[in-house]
Amino acid sequence: MSLFLADVLVLVHLLFVVFVMGGGFLLARWPKLVWLHLPAAAWGAAIEFAGGICPLTPLENHLRALGGGSVYSGDFVARYLLPVLYPENLTVPLQQILGGVVVAVNGVAYVLAYRAWRRRMQRPAQSAGRSSS
Repeated sequence: MSLFLADVLVLVHLLFVVFVMGGGFLLARWPKLVWLHLPAAAWGAAIEFAGGICPLTPLENHLRALGGGSVYSGDFVARYLLPVLYPENLTVPLQQILGGVVVAVNGVAYVLAYRAWRRRMQRPAQSAGRSSS
């Protein structure tokens, strides 16, 4: 059961990383999601800039150890994501670059969301102006 929970935690961790990186692009459609996404993106960037390890990683390792599985060193990004993108081990400078990528991608997403919100707010004002003429 512990190994199953560790696998579920990996899936949750992956979904969190995807949300941190891409969730900002959902804001144009669902603006209230900003209250969930902004802290998630801030956490994702902060943990990378600090060169830290997400608390989910030790919990996953603990569950794997309880289930008799093997634990891994490094963090989730180093174990599951970077081997796909980069063949080398995760270093603090590389984490800081990834933190910059989180900030840049989400900066673009938030600008696009802001523009969509602004266009949406202008439409009712334009419609009201036409009906009163």
